[in-house]
Amino acid sequence: MNAVVETRDMPSTVIRLGWVSFLTDVSSEMIVSLLPAFLATLPGAAALALGWIEGVAEATASGVKVVSGRLTDRARARKPLVLLGYGLSSVVRPLIALAGSWVAVLVIRFFDRIGKGVRSAPRDTLIAAVTPPERRGAAFGLHRAFDNAGAVLGPLVATGLMLGLGVSMRGVFALAAVPAALSLAVLALGVKEEPAAPAAAARERPAPDAPLPPAFWRAAGVIFFFTLAASSDAFLLLKAREVGIAPAFLPLVWSYANGVKSLLNTWGGALSDRFGRKALLLAAWLLYAACYAGFALVARPAALVALIGIYSIYGALSEGTERALVADLVPAESRGRAFGWLHGLTGFAALPASAVFGLLWQRFGSASAFFTGAAIALVAAVALAAAVRPQR
Repeated sequence: MNAVVETRDMPSTVIRLGWVSFLTDVSSEMIVSLLPAFLATLPGAAALALGWIEGVAEATASGVKVVSGRLTDRARARKPLVLLGYGLSSVVRPLIALAGSWVAVLVIRFFDRIGKGVRSAPRDTLIAAVTPPERRGAAFGLHRAFDNAGAVLGPLVATGLMLGLGVSMRGVFALAAVPAALSLAVLALGVKEEPAAPAAAARERPAPDAPLPPAFWRAAGVIFFFTLAASSDAFLLLKAREVGIAPAFLPLVWSYANGVKSLLNTWGGALSDRFGRKALLLAAWLLYAACYAGFALVARPAALVALIGIYSIYGALSEGTERALVADLVPAESRGRAFGWLHGLTGFAALPASAVFGLLWQRFGSASAFFTGAAIALVAAVALAAAVRPQR
């Protein structure tokens, strides 16, 4: 009920960008929820290939996120960059239907993530610009709720197509083009951006080398370190296969995990408006560490599904809070660069996080990989407590 209350009077730009993310994630998760099972049908080791695909694509695209953030601060309008980013991803993502090797999947995922890199900073800057400071946590949480709701529906659509209509995995990947096209239509026709007045634009344009505040770099550095523990959630689907969940039901597991996050995202972001960003992130990271230790030990399907539900609360508490923290720490004229660096640094950390996780899994088993992630998360929580000042 609290999550519903917090959405009242939310700016229309936030709502419409939420619908764009919802449709985009329906398309994306129709593919991602089946990716571990699809890789198992291709030559190569599935766990190692998944680590390289998720890590290389995210890390390489991180440079684009940093550049896009700088362009966001210098541009008079942010919407064209947002449209370019969503457009690129929408065009290339369904091409996985044609992939004949895991290397081809990696290349397609790389260009998909390039699109995400282009759009992330200008989109988050738009949300911060139209939302009062005391509602930022709720606004970013609501946007993440839309995003995760799409991640609920996408796997359900994939499962329905496969089990109900007998569509192959490649066929599902091709049909993912439909919600992608709808998301572009909503963005192009429904999202309006009020251009800044010339005088205001001149005042807000920063000097080319204006430094970001030290408080931002401390927070971004700690988040970067935590991300070294945060391997791709796609490994949870690989764990589901390991404990005996059939491939056709993997999309349902993915949908369930994102459903929990979607229901709680706005609530989690709003808690950071009330109790502070640092307290919420600290709670989220400690929960992450506990859940990863649990994933190392769990061996039964029912226990894994229950633990994934608890783990999803971590995402609900952290996703909107991290973005709201950045908006709090950085002046309006520099937020594009700040969001670009935030997304960029977490993307750079994705390569060692996912690649090493996959390597540990391949050589020593899933328990070693999950225990390592839990240990890094605990160290990151200690660093957060020491390095970041409380934000209200």
